[in-house]
Amino acid sequence: MTLAAYKEKMRELPLVSLFCSCILPQPQEKITKTKEGVVDLNLCIIRDMEVIELNKRASGQAFEVILRPPSFEGNHDFHPTIPPRRDPSLEEIQKKLEAAEGRRKCQEAERLKQLAEKREHEREVAQKAIEEHNNKIRMAREKLEQKMEAKKEKRDAHIAAMLGRLQEKDKHAEEVRKHKEMMEEDDSQ
Repeated sequence: MTLAAYKEKMRELPLVSLFCSCILPQPQEKITKTKEGVVDLNLCIIRDMEVIELNKRASGQAFEVILRPPSFEGNHDFHPTIPPRRDPSLEEIQKKLEAAEGRRKCQEAERLKQLAEKREHEREVAQKAIEEHNNKIRMAREKLEQKMEAKKEKRDAHIAAMLGRLQEKDKHAEEVRKHKEMMEEDDSQ
């Protein structure tokens, strides 16, 4: 196997590929001096690599790669992708503060608007509840007045009926008295 094939196999290993993808997002081809038994992955120099050929299969060959812990030797230029931080100017700070103040005022106005809508809704609900309560009171009062009127009419009718019976009894008693007087006059004659 060639050195390029070993490099490709090394990139397929999970830990090495993780390091390579985090530190070097795009692998760069560098012309480096290679020593026998040394593989350079632009991350570290790996020494003492042992490759054991496993069974030959119909589908291809299998290899076992045994690595020693990596040693970080040599000077590799490390270029982070994060740009250096620069100090903001007074104008930029002022613009940011004004923008933040504008956002704060906008949020405050929105919150006040929501509170006003909530208060208006609460007022409408309270007004509706008062109207319903007043309607119930009015309906109960009307119903009570109707009942009282009906009872008064029934009572007046009952009193009138009793007075009518009393008058009939008085008439009957008068008739009986008259009849009795007539009978006494007839007996006296």
